[in-house]
Amino acid sequence: MGITQTHLFTDAQNELANVAKALAHPARIAIIQYLIKTNTCINGDLVQELGLAQATISQHLRELKEIDIIQGTIEGTKVNYCINPEKWNSIKSLFLGLFDQFNSNNPSTCC
Repeated sequence: MGITQTHLFTDAQNELANVAKALAHPARIAIIQYLIKTNTCINGDLVQELGLAQATISQHLRELKEIDIIQGTIEGTKVNYCINPEKWNSIKSLFLGLFDQFNSNNPSTCC
């Protein structure tokens, strides 16, 4: 497999691709949905909620935290995670910008 030529693309295109990659696992989507629903959580809650191993949950949390979708605070031996609202709004704008480029009310002659 070749090296990705990220320099050929805009910063927005690269950021959108990185976010899409981080969201491209159903466990991560489930984690995000749980965090949105509860507005905060403790890492152990996710193990019970999703039925995945602690190590698996930790890996998915690490992936989401790497791109700042979630943020966490350490309280003793527990880590509380929540959605990073600033990043969430940025991601929302990126996806809406992409989706809004297509005008479904004016379908073109396609293939």
